[in-house]
Amino acid sequence: MRTFQTICGKSVFDQTNGVELGKIEDLFINKQGQVIGFVLDIKAWLHKDQFVPLDAITGFGPDGIIIKGKKHLTRADHIHEYTLKQGKKRIAGMPLLTVEGEKLGLVEDVYFMEEMGNIVGYEVTEGLLADIKEGKKVVRTSKPLLYGKDILMINLE
Repeated sequence: MRTFQTICGKSVFDQTNGVELGKIEDLFINKQGQVIGFVLDIKAWLHKDQFVPLDAITGFGPDGIIIKGKKHLTRADHIHEYTLKQGKKRIAGMPLLTVEGEKLGLVEDVYFMEEMGNIVGYEVTEGLLADIKEGKKVVRTSKPLLYGKDILMINLE
């Protein structure tokens, strides 16, 4: 299990030739609560961000991520799923409430199982002072988020 923050900015390498393709800058989440892949900022002039599907990744190491090959990349702007940090469908910064209506904080990060992509928790903040005083909270769940226009809802049962 890891958080997105632990891989954000890490280099991605092509297993077939050892070439660095770029760096991880975001992730895609489907409505079933799974990470389906990552946004790769590629090293090219006039580039478009690329989508790296989770099943193309062969290794998550401390110094880089290895993928099966460049042929597994597609343009990220063709993927219409939720993201953590970028775009119109991002979840970072959105209020997270329980289905009973209790506000838990603002979403900052996700905890996921790297092999399967299952999201097992969300890191939330209640603001800088609360984070300093109490620390950030981790809300664990096995159920997917309910995506709303203005809020995210979670079932904690």
